[in-house]
Amino acid sequence: MEIDLSPEAPGGTVTAFAVADPVDAQPDLDPRLAHLAESGELRGTSGATSVLHLDDGGHLVAAGAGRGDELDADSIRDAAAAVARLRLGPTLAWRLDESLPVDLAEQARAVVDGVVLGGYDQGKWKTGKPAAKQVERLLLLNGTDQARELAQRAERVAQWANRARDLSNRPPNDLTPERLGERAEELAAGFDTLTAEVSDLDQIRALGMGSFAGVAQGSHNPARLIVLRYDPPDAKGDLVLGLVGKAVTFDTGGISLKPGLYMEDMKGDMSGGAAVIEGIGAIADLGLPLRVLGVVGATENAIGGGAFRPGDILTASNGKTIEITNTDAEGRLVLADVLWYAREQGATHLVDFATLTGAMERALGDLYAGVFGNDEGWRDQVVAAGEASGDHAWPMPIHRRFRRYHDSKFADLKNSSIRAQAIPAYAASFLQEFVGEGPWAHCDIAGPAFLRWSREDYLTQIGGTGYGVRLIAELASRLTP
Repeated sequence: MEIDLSPEAPGGTVTAFAVADPVDAQPDLDPRLAHLAESGELRGTSGATSVLHLDDGGHLVAAGAGRGDELDADSIRDAAAAVARLRLGPTLAWRLDESLPVDLAEQARAVVDGVVLGGYDQGKWKTGKPAAKQVERLLLLNGTDQARELAQRAERVAQWANRARDLSNRPPNDLTPERLGERAEELAAGFDTLTAEVSDLDQIRALGMGSFAGVAQGSHNPARLIVLRYDPPDAKGDLVLGLVGKAVTFDTGGISLKPGLYMEDMKGDMSGGAAVIEGIGAIADLGLPLRVLGVVGATENAIGGGAFRPGDILTASNGKTIEITNTDAEGRLVLADVLWYAREQGATHLVDFATLTGAMERALGDLYAGVFGNDEGWRDQVVAAGEASGDHAWPMPIHRRFRRYHDSKFADLKNSSIRAQAIPAYAASFLQEFVGEGPWAHCDIAGPAFLRWSREDYLTQIGGTGYGVRLIAELASRLTP
């Protein structure tokens, strides 16, 4: 999408702006809409739009942004998405407004998120359906050079988030672990600064990853260990950002079978891996001078004669033994080995992304990820990057006493507890056994990464949201020396 500044909207284009509720509290309302405001037809309710058809063939759109005393960047995203979904034309001129309590540069960034993410179409497998019309050109009215620069950067990142959504939404008979590995290789081929290594199940076993291999052993679609290395020539400092992703391309729950209702959504259990792969694509696209290592464990959790069982004991790559008490607690088994591998390969600061626990979604809904960590400062940096980018995150605790939940009588630890207490924190505490020395943060993205029901905001489409890509790009930018 082309983005530029313009003093005014050309004739025949779609011109839009955000209005808050109550509408009469907003100064400088376009006079062409004044009579609609007086009659009550123009509303500032979030998601509401009022459209005037102009004599020059264009349109004037007032988009509701919600209550004025609650207005923030998300309000602008919602308003812009509502306009994008009208699909009125390829050129959109958006009037930034100094009277709103969001500065012009952040307004521009939010408008781009709303247009690109809100205009996404998940129905790519429908036949005979015309392609959804997208905004091809965005003009920022009343904008500044800073606003344009931030908007252009946001557009690039949002496109990578949509690519992650494409991966999450692909059906599991199409997106197997092997094909996810091929996507990583395709991505690396597009950048001189990026390389990809993809290992098969035999190689995974040879690396001593008995925990990961145990999850993978029951599937006819073999697992893949995906490693992406971003090494720009202008990288500064010793910091190496390690990004780790869970990519269970379909999760039956294994022998501890999941309920049948909504099991089709388990194609989205690889959304953490999608965020890491496409997030590194965003970093490479932006050309950030920071070394990044991405490690993704891709597998199915399948049922069959070769599947791992409750009662099995697996040996992870750091030598610790794990008693299996629930085969549906498989994500932490995959992450155990790939986290250790990322640290061994030189990651100084780790962040993992995983749709790990349904309890996290019950706790924070589909808006926030819970972020745990072994270093409060690093955890809070990750949370701050999420909040600034629109990938909302909330800090969560790990207490040393959570360790007792995974004590085992037979092995070093067990992968699940029958106690229905502190389930996300328990899972994070389990992962902490495999992160080695150095800062680590765990993002449990079970809620916001894959939507079962519409959120009725700019990410209203069900399915993958691309959660994590914007956070990754923001975090990497903030770590740039």
